[in-house]
Amino acid sequence: MRARAVGERSIGPVPRTPVALLGVLLAAAVVLPAAAAAKGPTVRAELQRLQDAGQVGPATAAGYRDAYTSARATLHRLTGYRRAQLKAVVSNVDAAAAGGLFLPSRLPALFLTLQRNRAWWAAAPIPRAGQRMRFAASQIIWQFYPGQGLQIQWLATFGKANALWMAKGRDAELRALLDEALGLATQRAGGIAFEYLFHFDGGRPPWVSGLAQGTALSALSRAAVRLGDPKYFVAARSALGIFRTPPPAGVRVETPAGAHYLQYSYAPDLHVVNGFTQALNGLHDFALLANDAEGQALFAAGERELRVELPTFDTGAWSRYSQPGAESDLGYHELLRDFLAGLCTRLTDDAARAPAPAPAPAPPTGGVEAGPAPPIDPTLYCDTAQRFTADLTTPPVVAVPAGQTLRQKGSGAVRFTLSKVSVVTVTITRRATVVIRRTARLGRGDHKIGFRPAQAGPHTVRVRAVDLAGNAAEATGTLAVRPAPRRHGAD
Repeated sequence: MRARAVGERSIGPVPRTPVALLGVLLAAAVVLPAAAAAKGPTVRAELQRLQDAGQVGPATAAGYRDAYTSARATLHRLTGYRRAQLKAVVSNVDAAAAGGLFLPSRLPALFLTLQRNRAWWAAAPIPRAGQRMRFAASQIIWQFYPGQGLQIQWLATFGKANALWMAKGRDAELRALLDEALGLATQRAGGIAFEYLFHFDGGRPPWVSGLAQGTALSALSRAAVRLGDPKYFVAARSALGIFRTPPPAGVRVETPAGAHYLQYSYAPDLHVVNGFTQALNGLHDFALLANDAEGQALFAAGERELRVELPTFDTGAWSRYSQPGAESDLGYHELLRDFLAGLCTRLTDDAARAPAPAPAPAPPTGGVEAGPAPPIDPTLYCDTAQRFTADLTTPPVVAVPAGQTLRQKGSGAVRFTLSKVSVVTVTITRRATVVIRRTARLGRGDHKIGFRPAQAGPHTVRVRAVDLAGNAAEATGTLAVRPAPRRHGAD
């Protein structure tokens, strides 16, 4: 996710996105100091404190203690890879207790994660990295993160909820999923949030994602209408909290144009465009379906900022994943295209509805009813989505500058340019004999390959590029290699 200059750089592999974040720290309220786990309160002490304060019932506290004791006992019996995964989960629970993060509302998700991992690593097969799974009698989707065990995957969970809404006829499953998810939500930023409880890309738990929370807003708002149940509007309105709150508790970053909504609450300087766009889609769905003034205002502030930012994510041949950051990989390019197409459709539909009478009052949400908002021009989002679709079938543009010269036996470089991220093979030949061939994944811009020619004379440079969608192009050029200078005094 970190940027590389577009200017000249040596040939070498380009990191895939997203890559590990560097040096991102949260505020003390969310980040745990390195020594806190060793010095702070224990899990059992924190559970007793909450029980004594009447914040957690005796039976519930006892269940959490039993889950923790069982996990520690299983951990002592395990070895190797299984032990490492369960140990990470236990350590996250220990750190939460030591850091004063044992909120009553956070404990259901925290201890469910502990229980799932204890059972899995005690007996189940080792999953592949990134594998997703469900458990019996549950709709929640989990994912295996090597080094952090099994964790709730909120984006996938609410993505499934939206799929159930689209499928129709599966309302009972939709209700069950949302009710289960709401039971695992945490009080945060003046409302509820669906927290990630593990370390990820430099971020320490608990953290939240505008992408996941925005997807939740869509699912909850749609369910409120489909199921005729205003409690889902109430939950969605409570989930707005992170969009009005700055990091690390929330994801809102104020800008001159409006507000950017972060992909990761622990990374305030990292702007991920696909997550930002999907957060706006979710805010739009809530504002429209609940007829909510604050939802409308949050959407409008974000849309003004996305309108400013989006052109910087379009290279003209491909998309960027983040600012700062490199180009998107294929999956993220397509995902961004789809989210932008969704925003295009929403705004186009808004414009079509504009002349119609004001909508009837929505079910109560606890918020302020919105008046009709003026339509927003969707052209930028529609056109960008179309260009990103065209990028999937457009070959890269490769160029080898003319007039390049090197000295025999002297260190130098051969230069070329590339229009978009591709796998590039550079082949240099002399009299049909290959003298060097190198392959690497490179981003757009100017590149050079180091070359120390052994012989003088004309050389041919061929650069072949295959972009991430499989489109290929190549360019050739000539390289003049001048003879090495004669040593002084030689005959």
